[in-house]
Amino acid sequence: MVREALSLALRNAFAGAAVIPSGSYEETAAAIAQHPETDLVILDLDMPGMQGLAGVAALRAAYPAAPLVIVSATRNPAAMRQAVEMGAAGFIPKSAPMEQIVASVRAVMQGEVILPPTAGDGVLPASDADLAARAASLTPQQHRVFALMSEGKPNKIIAYDMQIGEATVKAHVTEILRKMGVHSRSQAIVLAQRLALEPGALPAHPVAEEG
Repeated sequence: MVREALSLALRNAFAGAAVIPSGSYEETAAAIAQHPETDLVILDLDMPGMQGLAGVAALRAAYPAAPLVIVSATRNPAAMRQAVEMGAAGFIPKSAPMEQIVASVRAVMQGEVILPPTAGDGVLPASDADLAARAASLTPQQHRVFALMSEGKPNKIIAYDMQIGEATVKAHVTEILRKMGVHSRSQAIVLAQRLALEPGALPAHPVAEEG
């Protein structure tokens, strides 16, 4: 698997480095919380719980001091640049040779921002840049609510999943709609779809328009 191979390659390339693998967004966030001195966080957009770029924004909001690099199979140039707009220090194609991935990681740790040539050198369209900025303004808990909203879950189920009060969820939803500049859950889910970068990820069933 790529994760195991990358862990081994990093251990070989950076003598004495502690490499902590994780298999989900939750495990990654917990590892950063336990090791706030972390030099670099390498994220896969397809990792469980990431919700695509929404997970990147959530980690940046929760742990602004931890440098992030994305390793992903996506070939969407706008997504690559959007990740950097959200605070990632680089975007590395998962298909790249392991030597190139390690070299890119080394460059990021030396202060460079890495993007593949396929990302282009233009700026993000204003709409995408604005979306990235809005998503980055959400708090970590709002990101979690936003992710569950994108799955079509009503407030009651979100409250149960997060073990918080339904009134708290409703307050978060209100703030999410305000910060994302939309007026309904359906509109918010459309934006979540753009952040997740997963075609067909919108819920197939109707979305309950709760407050």
